[in-house]
Amino acid sequence: MLKWAVVFLVVALITGYIGFKPVNVDGQRMSQVLFGIFALLFIIFLILALIKGNPCAI
Repeated sequence: MLKWAVVFLVVALITGYIGFKPVNVDGQRMSQVLFGIFALLFIIFLILALIKGNPCAI
């Protein structure tokens, strides 16, 4: 689970970087939405990994 949380964090950071730079409006809005989705998935999978009790298993 923690592996997926880290994957979602990396994707969220990449889309956030793209989304908050001055680029065309459509691409910027799509990147901001993807940033929100992947940031939310990161938080969910991080919580699930911590609840499961084996967060270091990859």
